[in-house]
Amino acid sequence: MGKKMMFTAIGLGAAYLLRNKDARQKLKDQFQTFAGSTKTQQSLQ
Repeated sequence: MGKKMMFTAIGLGAAYLLRNKDARQKLKDQFQTFAGSTKTQQSLQ
């Protein structure tokens, strides 16, 4: 039951992102910001 609910949530999220361009762009920007911040932290260490 838990796996089924997890995959349903993932599927609904993917469908939402496929239909909503603004949400897709926000998510993309967040990943790029996160990737940039982890690179900066690694270079400081």
